[in-house]
Amino acid sequence: MKRKISLFLMLFFTVLAMAQKTVSGKITDEDGTAIPSASVTVEEPGKDAILAYGITNSKGEYKVTFTSSESNVDLKVKAFNQKSLIKQISNSDQTQNFKMQSEATEIKEVQLKTRMITARGDTISYDLKAFGSQNDRTLADVMKKIPGIEVNKDGTILYQGNAINKFYVNGKDLMEGGYGTINNSLPKDAVQKVEVLENHQPVKILQDKVPSDQAAINIKLKNSVTMTGRGEVGSGFGDPWLWNVKLTPMFFGQKSQWVVNYKTNNMGEQVENEGNILAFGSSWEGRRINASQNDWLNVENASTPNLPVKRYLMNSVHYLSANYLTNIDKKKEWELKANANYTNNAVEREDITEEVFSPRDNRPMSTVVTSTRNNFYTDKLKGELIFTKNAKKGFFKNTTSFSQFWNGDRAVATRVGRLGNQAVESPTSSFQNSLSTIIPWKEKMVNFKSYISYQDDRQTLEVSPANYLQVLYRNPVVDSIKPIIFAPGTSVLQSMRLKTLETSHSANISFSKKGWTFTPQVALDFSSKKLNTDFMGTAIPNPTIPGDIAPTFDGPEYENNLRFTEFNPSGSLGINYKSESWLLFANLPVNFNTIKAEDDLRNVHKSLNKTTFTPNAFVQYSFASFFKASVSGNISNNFGDVKTAYAGYTLLSPGGFNVMDPNNPIPQTTSKSASSRIEYRNPLNNLFFNISYALGDSKRNLLASPFLDTNTGFTLTRYKEQENHAKTNRFGAEIGKYFPKFKTNMSVSYSNTLSKADAFLDDTQYLSKNNTQAYGFKFNNTYFNWMSIDYNLSFSRNKQDNVGLNAQGGRLGINEGFNHNLGAYFYPIENHTIGFNWDQVNTGDGEKKYNNAFYDLSYQFSWSKKKIDFELKWMNIANRRVFETYNINQVTNSVSYTRVQLRPSQVMLSVKFNFK
Repeated sequence: MKRKISLFLMLFFTVLAMAQKTVSGKITDEDGTAIPSASVTVEEPGKDAILAYGITNSKGEYKVTFTSSESNVDLKVKAFNQKSLIKQISNSDQTQNFKMQSEATEIKEVQLKTRMITARGDTISYDLKAFGSQNDRTLADVMKKIPGIEVNKDGTILYQGNAINKFYVNGKDLMEGGYGTINNSLPKDAVQKVEVLENHQPVKILQDKVPSDQAAINIKLKNSVTMTGRGEVGSGFGDPWLWNVKLTPMFFGQKSQWVVNYKTNNMGEQVENEGNILAFGSSWEGRRINASQNDWLNVENASTPNLPVKRYLMNSVHYLSANYLTNIDKKKEWELKANANYTNNAVEREDITEEVFSPRDNRPMSTVVTSTRNNFYTDKLKGELIFTKNAKKGFFKNTTSFSQFWNGDRAVATRVGRLGNQAVESPTSSFQNSLSTIIPWKEKMVNFKSYISYQDDRQTLEVSPANYLQVLYRNPVVDSIKPIIFAPGTSVLQSMRLKTLETSHSANISFSKKGWTFTPQVALDFSSKKLNTDFMGTAIPNPTIPGDIAPTFDGPEYENNLRFTEFNPSGSLGINYKSESWLLFANLPVNFNTIKAEDDLRNVHKSLNKTTFTPNAFVQYSFASFFKASVSGNISNNFGDVKTAYAGYTLLSPGGFNVMDPNNPIPQTTSKSASSRIEYRNPLNNLFFNISYALGDSKRNLLASPFLDTNTGFTLTRYKEQENHAKTNRFGAEIGKYFPKFKTNMSVSYSNTLSKADAFLDDTQYLSKNNTQAYGFKFNNTYFNWMSIDYNLSFSRNKQDNVGLNAQGGRLGINEGFNHNLGAYFYPIENHTIGFNWDQVNTGDGEKKYNNAFYDLSYQFSWSKKKIDFELKWMNIANRRVFETYNINQVTNSVSYTRVQLRPSQVMLSVKFNFK
């Protein structure tokens, strides 16, 4: 790894050293009049490859920065109605002025051609028609094929490996980060081009003052007023009868935009996640969150395989959402946005797992077989109201959101011959309000931000019969950890209620001068969390222990009455700088942390008063027209949460109790991280690549120490007061290129991640090590008019060691994974499409291998005049009903072999159409 770091740093500084050559000057005609929009390119002699380019401004001035190992380069100047010039110059910084001779440009034939990729300043534009195939219908279909852009499984769009911060349609942010609905349902025919806005600062008053390292996406439609959308209705053969309905009309106007979305299916499509916030904008806009429940109590869950969701999700879902935006003033500076969505979902899941616990000390190898059948029920309602003014002379944004959950989970589990019925009820109410305003004051800017959040979580876990549980506790009679013996015919009940109030208020003022912006800020954060838990059950004495006394659960040992408060005043200085080549932002905060944890049941009163300095910085240098080099680093502190501060025995899941020693201090974690990155994006030759290296170190004062019963798999988790570390470093690289001659887009990626962490198991300390290597390859081709291909491949190798724990000297195992997806579409006759899809997922430990192949076949007829598609699709042709896989669990020092139930073979007939 040290060698890789050295090579990377050598490359980093070598590129920087070579990137200092700049040619600038002025271009005029014979009369000395400036020539605007003349193109200036730098090329290596004898090579048809552009190193860098520039365009003259209205004064005829240009500036081109380039990198080359040659001693001389060719400088070429072209302009309309002027004779082209070429001059060989030395590879050095210099000024070159040119006078161009007039020459009429004879146009014999005019052919209008749109470049596939064009760049202007920080905006890169992609012509959508250049990357789509005949089978593509929506924006998402094409977005995955654009060089430099990736789309994750959850719908998140990445540019050059980093998540975008905004998603606009015709310059308006209707979805406020929840762009999955538009991406999946906007017809590609409505789109003129996709624009990537690099280094995008979404707050207009901060542009050219406070830089950003994130990019945004703007979807430019063909018409300024567009009524469009996508619909689908399908039904099919399966068990039970299958349905699929998608109705997503959209309207994009100059004053208002709206999207209405209703989707329902029982065929394994996870449409409910379209409402998730994927892009969070700028911190200057306030705070946005994906409202979720505090996940405390759980039933035992069947595994989910590493497969496309459609292969295994047994669902019945209804998802309804509506998004509306309108300008409420004549200047179109004020916007009102109203968003709402409702989810009703029922999911079934089932698996069988054989878990093998490695031998250690005097314990032999053991195997525990479990099977789990789940039913998960989700009812969720969310509403949001947003007022925004985003103008050059001021900014205001207030976001009010409310969420209500009525969720319930069920499980029927079998473990070592015992059957248990499990149920969790978990209603949650959640409210947030975020306000941010920036007011110009003379040459300064004043920013006020306020955030208030309140959430009430109530959860109950019931297990019946209670003797299914063989959970562990410390038996006082023999001073050892033994299973609790529950009375036959009884059940246990764990209840929890958590009330959470969070507030954050801040004020800052910004000063700008010569590209520099300084922002001193004062802030006050406060949070209060009130936790109440109670465990109820009936136990009997352990017959294997003479004189044993059964534990009773009506005492304080199995209850919690905890109040956890955090009071955090802080002061900070923000520093930002932006020039043509440099981009810098840093924040230097000093935090005064006051934390208290109080539990009257145990007479526990913990407190912490600590001052911390948590700086972070990012520096980026742009050079040679196409390169960007950046470094970043930060220090952060976390002082735990109520979930790591409680003390009573709590049955978080049927797998075992969690308990914290009342004498343990408040948890503290100090994290340090640093990263460097070089990226290259050249729209002239359609080449993109990036190289990155990152490292991190987290220091903690508490360490989880589970005690494991290898005969049953049940655990008791406690926490030890001991300094410990978790360290990671990661190297990654990706390169992609579009070949226009062959209509082919290709990319290759590689990453190597090494992590080390201190850990405990059964009072034995060890070092947990992970080394993961991942390789990726993406290819799509639309060269032939009778065929198009999309292919994605990934391979991973994960070596996991528990050094100091295993009898075999630390080696726990190697987990290898291979995953590829092939989509091939054939167009034998106009308006007829035959599709073939092949998903292959393999896992193994070097000796045993589990191969899982899935095949789909489809036929589609397109009624082109009406833009309606009729599709007949046969999924999982081989009718594979079970997915087999191999996994490693370092926490319990075990390996598991799992069989997960899959969706059977099914046939669907669908009608797909555009609304206009």
